[in-house]
Amino acid sequence: MHTYLALGDSYTIGEQVPMQENFPHQLVKMLNAKGIKTAAPVIIAKTGWTTDELAASIREHNLHETFTFVTLLIGVNNQYRGRSVDNYKEEFTQLLDQAIVFANGHTQNVFVVSIPDWGVTPFAEGKDRVQVAKDIDAYNSACKHISLMHKCHFTDITDSTRKNGTTPEYLAEDGLHPSAKEYKVWAERLEPEVAKVLK
Repeated sequence: MHTYLALGDSYTIGEQVPMQENFPHQLVKMLNAKGIKTAAPVIIAKTGWTTDELAASIREHNLHETFTFVTLLIGVNNQYRGRSVDNYKEEFTQLLDQAIVFANGHTQNVFVVSIPDWGVTPFAEGKDRVQVAKDIDAYNSACKHISLMHKCHFTDITDSTRKNGTTPEYLAEDGLHPSAKEYKVWAERLEPEVAKVLK
């Protein structure tokens, strides 16, 4: 039975959607449907977390076990709070190193997910949407570069959030977070990558 650790923020928990509909649970369901037996995900994530807050919580959890694979999606709250990309690079690198440890040193078993663009959503009304997009692009560029340097996978879902971020059925009630429908897109993008590694 494969095991799975999901690290992140509100996008990993699935803020405002039932737990079974967040992307980690949908991913596990897809893997099991393919005969790749995978246990329910262990999730360390909280709405609003930045890179340093996720790191602090990982330390508090004091996890000593390892997992078959790990996903990491973090950074939107760094951007939202106006933190620098350089600060993100440093803290994201430390988190990625930790994720690799959780994957028992197997870099190819770590799957980094790109940061969604919240700037297109109804929630961002009155904000500088163009600037948000630029910031998210800068963060994602750093995130992708570091992930590939570490020989980890990088799955881009940002384009999907930009395409669907104005469509009500792809959004949760708060007009900010994705709905189960959007999370399904993410799980569908991750599933072939993860399946390839687990087979």
